[in-house]
Amino acid sequence: MIELPAAMTHLSTQGSPLEVDAGLIRVSVGLEHKDDLIDDLRQALG
Repeated sequence: MIELPAAMTHLSTQGSPLEVDAGLIRVSVGLEHKDDLIDDLRQALG
């Protein structure tokens, strides 16, 4: 799963000391082999 916390889960913190950077991208992954994850990201972004 890929998400933008500033626009999603942390939107309510905007303007507060807990605000997250708008450029932050969170990538949640499982326990796959690193090469499989890299290949999946290349395919998704390519």
